[in-house]
Amino acid sequence: MSETTHLNDLAHHATQTIQAGSKSFATASRLFDPATRRSAVMLYAWCRHCDDVIDGQELGFGQAKGERADAACLAELRETTRRAYASETIMDSPPFAAFQQVALTHRIPERYPMDHLDGFAMDVHRHRYETLEDTLTYCYRVAGVVGVMMAMVMGVRDEPTLDRACDLGLAFQLTNIARDIVEDAGIGRCYLPAEWLREMNIPPDQIATPYHRDALAVLAARLVDLAEPYYQSARGGLNALSPRSAWAIATAHGVYREIGVKVKAQGARAWDARASTSRADKLRLLARGSLLALRSRVGTPEPRPAGLWTRPRD
Repeated sequence: MSETTHLNDLAHHATQTIQAGSKSFATASRLFDPATRRSAVMLYAWCRHCDDVIDGQELGFGQAKGERADAACLAELRETTRRAYASETIMDSPPFAAFQQVALTHRIPERYPMDHLDGFAMDVHRHRYETLEDTLTYCYRVAGVVGVMMAMVMGVRDEPTLDRACDLGLAFQLTNIARDIVEDAGIGRCYLPAEWLREMNIPPDQIATPYHRDALAVLAARLVDLAEPYYQSARGGLNALSPRSAWAIATAHGVYREIGVKVKAQGARAWDARASTSRADKLRLLARGSLLALRSRVGTPEPRPAGLWTRPRD
């Protein structure tokens, strides 16, 4: 098999993965130039695979309460990820073969995928989120660092723009947490700061009960509002991307932000059905993303908002 055929096969597998696992990102990824799209979906396939292994699910679906991987599964993911950085090692698993290609081609430092696996370790070890700082640390590991790696796929190397990419990942994850509070509670997980729950008199073991929906809606709105300056910061990084990459990221930005807007607007009814964007929403946000990308070509980006959580540099 030629190297080109091998890469095409990996990209095809990764594209199928993203279409099933994340319709929102799949929509945005079509806007990348072919080479960037291939690397982006291949990186996503590895992230999705690791998430599925830890959660005992398939393509983000099917997890039941208590179905978590143990420390041995996590250790195996770490070791296989390390082996992917050895160029002489041939990876048999498609997600890891895809990751190896992306990591070596785009010179992604090993500490970033290891940071990502540290986020899954927080799930494996049932980490307790006492403060907002704890929650934001988790958001960085499972999403912010993915933003950093995706930015590197798009050719970004300067730290300020990588900070903006991380901010977008943080915003995405804060939105996800708000949308999935009740669903997560149903499988024994809670990413809300415990001090927030105490403030609203919500016992940790009663988060999913309808009785607390009004109070829960207050906390979900707080998360959505907290995400807003991170979304604002991310817009300031668009000018560092190629026009097509800027359009793709601006579209993903709009799609995820719209989910948060819906969660906040629905209040206590936000968890009656999973908040999502319709096809019409995506088409509208696709057009809006193109305008946002075009506007990023002129003028000077606004400074990164003060007081935002900042990713570790070590």
